[in-house]
Amino acid sequence: MTRSARRTRRTLHVTGVAAAALLALSGCSSDDSGDSGDSGDSDAAAASGSATASADVSGDVTVFAAASLKESFTQLGKDFEKAHPGTKVTFSFGGSDALAASITGGAPADVFASASPKTMKIVTDAGDAEGTPATFVRNQLEIATLPGNPDRIASLKDLTKSGLKVVLCDKTVPCGAAAQTALEASKLSLTPVSYEEDVKSALNKVVLKEADAAVVYKTDVQAAGDKVEGVDFPESAEAVNDYPITLLKDAPNADAAKAFIELVQSAEGQKVLTGAGFLQP
Repeated sequence: MTRSARRTRRTLHVTGVAAAALLALSGCSSDDSGDSGDSGDSDAAAASGSATASADVSGDVTVFAAASLKESFTQLGKDFEKAHPGTKVTFSFGGSDALAASITGGAPADVFASASPKTMKIVTDAGDAEGTPATFVRNQLEIATLPGNPDRIASLKDLTKSGLKVVLCDKTVPCGAAAQTALEASKLSLTPVSYEEDVKSALNKVVLKEADAAVVYKTDVQAAGDKVEGVDFPESAEAVNDYPITLLKDAPNADAAKAFIELVQSAEGQKVLTGAGFLQP
């Protein structure tokens, strides 16, 4: 089955789901209005800014996004559903290269948010992007160590110490490619105990104490809280990643997808993203 055929089949499915959802909402609208008194002014404020768009946007939105976006995009998905009643945002998080391969292989999706222009190019070269992808945030590397930094890691060079168990993202993944760029800029050679499929997997090795350190993104160190400790290193400035986002061609729900992308790029969306540690483009 071709990619377009798969998307067509999913479009019919989404249309049916959306219709059922609208019928369900109309059937219980009186009950919902009876509970609205407990929602407070914040709920009204969240919906008021998108009142016009909410009337036109409904149904499922499928977003393929880099693993490092998990926390911030999950929050934005909740904000989107709240501002647009009748919508549901479903995410698939993972390594950008794997997500790009899924899209070009025919996986039905509406939006792709990649952790690097290189992995986005896989999708644009295949003709699966609608329009030109736009950079919406940037991200910088950081070393994640065990809590308290017991190995006294203070630099990228320290990761080359004998006996230290270090984990990197796979070189095909944006965080792995960025780490290699930083190592080359420092003229350092490092053989990790493992290469992980995405940044969350690399970080988790440290969280589970299966590794002493990992080179990940600042956003992931921040999201992990006190489970790890972050160490900045100047070479990370040589490997800052741009994150592009695009509407996908033949998106099953293009209108809602465009609205989600607008949220990501809006002042509200940027506040969530920079709060998570991302850099503005």
